[in-house]
Amino acid sequence: MFRGRRGSRVGALEEEAPVRSPGTPKAAAEPERVLLRGIFEIRRESCDVVLGDQALWWRCIQPELPAGGTRHDLLGKEESLELEDIFSVKLKRRRSAKHPGNGTLLGITLFICLKEHQNKLKDSTLDLINFSEDHCDVWFSQFKKILEGFTSRPKALKILLNPQSHKKESVQVYYEKVEPLLKLAGIKTDVTITEYEGHALSLLDECELQGFDGVVCVGGDGSASEAARALLLRAQKNAGVEVDCVPTLVGAELPLGLIPAGSTNVLAHSLFGTSHVVTATMHIILGHTQSVDVCTFSSAGKLLRFGFSAMFGFGGRTLALAEKYRWMSPSQRRDFAVIKALAKLKPEDCKISFLLAGHSQNEQERKAQRSPESDCGGHWQTIQGQFLNISIMAIPCLCSVAPRGFAPDTRLNNGSMALIVVRNTTRPEFVKHLKRYSSIKNQFNFPFVETYTIEEVKIHPKSNSNGYSPQEEGGKHATASQHGFPWNVDGDLMETASEVHIRLHPRLIRLYGGSLEEMNDCKVECNCI
Repeated sequence: MFRGRRGSRVGALEEEAPVRSPGTPKAAAEPERVLLRGIFEIRRESCDVVLGDQALWWRCIQPELPAGGTRHDLLGKEESLELEDIFSVKLKRRRSAKHPGNGTLLGITLFICLKEHQNKLKDSTLDLINFSEDHCDVWFSQFKKILEGFTSRPKALKILLNPQSHKKESVQVYYEKVEPLLKLAGIKTDVTITEYEGHALSLLDECELQGFDGVVCVGGDGSASEAARALLLRAQKNAGVEVDCVPTLVGAELPLGLIPAGSTNVLAHSLFGTSHVVTATMHIILGHTQSVDVCTFSSAGKLLRFGFSAMFGFGGRTLALAEKYRWMSPSQRRDFAVIKALAKLKPEDCKISFLLAGHSQNEQERKAQRSPESDCGGHWQTIQGQFLNISIMAIPCLCSVAPRGFAPDTRLNNGSMALIVVRNTTRPEFVKHLKRYSSIKNQFNFPFVETYTIEEVKIHPKSNSNGYSPQEEGGKHATASQHGFPWNVDGDLMETASEVHIRLHPRLIRLYGGSLEEMNDCKVECNCI
């Protein structure tokens, strides 16, 4: 295809020359504009290299034999690199102790993002070797211009580190794995180490964010949820919106990034398909964002908080127990809390009213009952009885405990929530249901489990007679709320004694992450139950 001699200096700008896009058949390809074409050594082979406006591709040059002709067995196949996978470029020089500042020019190094198995991303390099200063300067300038054209990529980030997450390793994770990549990409950072629960909330309410392109938190689900809540509250404040008038909420102004350093990392798994730190960092560097649905939790007309998922009943009690034993290691604390909550398994007497999603007016009239409690005159369905657990999830909630997700049919931004109710049953049957989450079997295929796709729900516990007793469990939360029911909202404990009204708000916040559709093959093993 391309011919030339090793060591040739070719760097002419060819603005209008169309070429075939890499990776597509010649007949089906649309012409791509050539920006530069030249000779570089790549992986110790002399290559004819073409820089288009969408991709870089190259082919080894056919060596000429002394008697004429070419060695076809040495003809290399065409290779390519999408420009959107390049996140930094530097001139490559030979360093020496005598000349630490400037060394002999060797060529250009491209820092690129590669996809591995199971949705993982990794950083790598591609060296384009050429000793010509003029030749490399032209190509280097063109690469810099291309990188500046990716306007969705952040140039400055506000970083929040939670030093108490999981094994208290978030600070080490950031400075050893994340910060070097951000610096390499030329992203400016301002780092704050949070000192107490709610610190991120107050910090993001008061600090100046005008010079930042996004906010990144390093921690677990609780840290991410707190940062999301702060950004959303700030957006309402800036827009002059009353936060208790939840139907009128506006979206967050800045995207939120999450570097997973927690125990379960549900949000990270749902965004990336993995809790791999470098993967999360590369999504941030490349500016990949997803608009994500958010829930509001309110009681008696007052907004309690924002969140992505919640559990009431067994899930809430388990978290309340885990919070009491924080002196244990995260894995020990979680397992101990599950075992103790199972030993004291009790149902809650509740009434659940919900608004179905994706149903026509006629279907709603056939299947649902009109409720006088409806704020918006919609059609509601009501169920009541004894429930062991109630889950409300706006995201699929993938994690090591549930590789298919706690709500596998839910997406990040499909405008609906999953309502999963587990009616009262025997302890062995409930344990079977829990174990199904860590397998490929359908965890909802039980007569006592019901699932609904909803837009809005009200959970009304009738009494504490059969359910949670703070005095029985003891701990700090007993004095904080003598009659409150524990909720697990994004891994954080929320207590309230009255009905909780949960609404879905489609695409209310942007999170750094990839497409969930690419994560269906994610497989994680777990034996925690």
